[in-house]
Amino acid sequence: MTNSWLKNDRITLRSPEPEDLELLYRMENDSTLWSIGCTTLPYSRYTLRRYLEESTQDLYAERQARFIITLGDGSRAGMIDLADFSPLHARAEVCIGLLSKYRHKGVASEALELLAAYALHFLNLHQLYAYVPADNAESLALFRRAGFNETATLKEWLKQDGSHRDVKLFQLIKE
Repeated sequence: MTNSWLKNDRITLRSPEPEDLELLYRMENDSTLWSIGCTTLPYSRYTLRRYLEESTQDLYAERQARFIITLGDGSRAGMIDLADFSPLHARAEVCIGLLSKYRHKGVASEALELLAAYALHFLNLHQLYAYVPADNAESLALFRRAGFNETATLKEWLKQDGSHRDVKLFQLIKE
């Protein structure tokens, strides 16, 4: 049974299962996304399989939690994570990625809304934050719609193709 915090009428956020290996493999090895994070080499299926086998999804132990975004028909649309969790400061970073065929359909907005409600009200975190490339208009709009406030610009934060890009820091602070 799925926790009601992590589902609505259209989508469910659930813990990764062994059957999600190909989704993880596809998304983690999408080199167009590497410059946003810290990935510099592809992940093997072996490494990802071990992650799926060994992850406890214990936010306090692992300081992160990954959720698979699934639709009502069972299709996997992408992933949304809580990362860099700090119990001392009651905050976590939000990271989200969707397969291209699920973009521009409201899936990211719904997943972010569910994750924010879960993190702020069930986990009782004080704040969520996200780093968004300043030239990624779709992601900027996503976090603004979700009530995140743009609080800083990190100049030349990401290096891509020999040049540096600015990043916007967004925060959602529990009222």
